[in-house]
Formats: sequence, C-alpha cells, structure tokens
Amino acid sequence: MSCHVRRSALAGKCKNKIMQSTQVHVEIEKELSAANGLSVNDGTPQRRSPVLVIVIAAVLGFVGGGLYFVNHPTYNAARKSFHQLYYNTRGTTWSSTYWLGVPAEKTPQDMWVYQEILHETRPDVLIEAGTADGGSAYYFATMFDLMGRGRVITIDIADSPKRPRHNRITYVRGSSTAPETVAKVKSLIAPGESVMVSLDSDHSKAHVAEELKIYSDMVASGCYLVVEDTNVNGHPVFPEFGPGPMEALQDFLSVDHRYEIDHSREKFGLTFFPDGWLRRVR
Repeated sequence: MSCHVRRSALAGKCKNKIMQSTQVHVEIEKELSAANGLSVNDGTPQRRSPVLVIVIAAVLGFVGGGLYFVNHPTYNAARKSFHQLYYNTRGTTWSSTYWLGVPAEKTPQDMWVYQEILHETRPDVLIEAGTADGGSAYYFATMFDLMGRGRVITIDIADSPKRPRHNRITYVRGSSTAPETVAKVKSLIAPGESVMVSLDSDHSKAHVAEELKIYSDMVASGCYLVVEDTNVNGHPVFPEFGPGPMEALQDFLSVDHRYEIDHSREKFGLTFFPDGWLRRVR
C-alpha cells in the first residue's frame, strides 16, 4: 500500500474520532446545561424560563416530601392511627380488659393515670357515674385499699350480676342526673371530705353537660373531674357517634373557669379521654 493511501486512511480514522468526541461533548453540555436550568438546541445553550424551573422544583419537592412523610409519619399521625386501631379492635383490647377478673373496659394507660392521681391527690371519696360491671369501681377500691383510705360511690341505671362486693364500694341505682340520685350521693359525703369525680355513663352531649353542671360543684380544689370517652365523634374515633362528651366539655370550659385541662395525664400517647383530665384550680 502506498504512503498516500495509508495517510488517507489514518486521516479518516482521526476525523471519525474527532466527530465522536464532539458528539460526546455536546451530550455532556446538554446534561450540564439542563442541570443548571439551560436548554441546548444545536449546541447553543438557551436559558429556561425561571418560572418553569420553580414549578418543576416545587412539584419535585411536593412529591419527595409526600413520599418522605408516607414512610416517616409524624408523631401525631402515628398516635392517631394507633388510637383508631386500638379502639376499633375492641374485642381484643379495651372491651376485654379486666381488673381481678371483673370487666373494666378501660385502657391500661388510663387506669395507670387514675392510680397516679389517686395517690397524688388522696381524695376521701370518688364518685363514678356509670358502673357497668363494676370493674373500674373495683379497681378504684383496690387502690384505696393500698392507700389505706378512700371509698367509691358508683352510679348506674341498671344492675349487673358481675359486680364485685367490696367494703369501699357503695352502689347507687338511678340516673346520675336525677334529683333523687344526686340527693342520695350527697347524703353519703360527710362535710369537709374531698371529692373526685369520674363521668362514664350516658355519653350524649346533653347528658354529659348536665353531669358537668351538677358534679363540678362537688369536686374539691386540687382534685380531678374526669370526663371519659371524649375520643368519640371523631376525636379521633367513632365519627358517626354525634355530639358527645368532647362537645359538652368544650361548652363547659368556655363558661366555667374553675377547671383546667391537665395534658400531662396524656403522657402515654394513648388516652380515651383526650382533654378530659380536668383539675380544679379555683
């Protein structure tokens, strides 16, 4: 092969290499320009609209943030989800909770908080509206046994064969808001005795509102009035319930300033009485 032919072949190879290198350079420039908000047409960089860049960034941020929170739920979202799960699986959770063999229908967290309050405030009398099978009254009486003081007056419109007998429990049959029932309860309290109240009977707004009106006057300063099951009607469970304890409580607190919500009693993350732990301060 002549020298001329060999030189021509070599020149052709070099030309191809240069063209390939140029193409790679253009592709790299496109990538870099795109990353910096530029567009490239025929190798000529042109800046994209700032509005378009902002919109794209916002969409990517929204999608990325959404994916993050789906996989990393907030504390409040996690707490709400657990509350709903616990409440809605009642057959294996709160409705099958017992105290010494007696149905109590409370969460262990709320029962634990109750004993802390009893120990701290040491009431002489605990009035319970809503006895059911007597598990919570039995629990309170057992706590009073350990403390060596205190007794329970518990009210319900019906009897139950499951109710335990205990020398610290007095059962009163009747509506918690009926005048004769209220008179009976008051007759069982000696002058000067400190009183705590737990409301867990009819959960309709009207009934709880009437209970709050009646029993809020009986609670001693520094003691507690507990409005149970404020979680219904979408707070955050049983949204179809209708106005209930939470709504009655909110109306009550808007006009009665003797009580303050003690949120420290919700420390376990799950309580069936959100905003319902009221401490009398005046």
